[in-house]
Amino acid sequence: MARMHARRKGRSGSHRPVVKKSPDWVPLSPEEIEEKILSLYKEGNSTAKIGLILRDQYGVPSVKLATGKSIKQILMENGVKWKIPEDMAFLMKKAINLHKHLQKHPKDISNRRGLQLIEVKIRRLARYYKRTGELPEDWKYSIDRAELEVK
Repeated sequence: MARMHARRKGRSGSHRPVVKKSPDWVPLSPEEIEEKILSLYKEGNSTAKIGLILRDQYGVPSVKLATGKSIKQILMENGVKWKIPEDMAFLMKKAINLHKHLQKHPKDISNRRGLQLIEVKIRRLARYYKRTGELPEDWKYSIDRAELEVK
């Protein structure tokens, strides 16, 4: 598989083993895992951070295997809604910070290229989320809109 923004091939990464059910040694029941997810979200953690905390501190290797649902599905069932998807919001924050940097340092060519690559990723994600219905069809990315939507 080729790299996204480079003209070279990369080495493949590690993959999870193919497992159909949760291991017997998981200490928490599915209900306890859902409660823990909700409490961690209320503390201000993102879905990715919740997964890491559950893995590292509570010994839950995969929420999806243990509960049959993803962390995002569990949060949405309990009334959590995002204006824009979380992964896109994090990319937009990164783009905003780079844009501010480039206003102070306009000759920083390598970071200008980095900003272009981040914005391409945002637009690609926007196409996907429009197709799946998570974003409205008339939504368009701009740095000004990103500053308003993401804080």
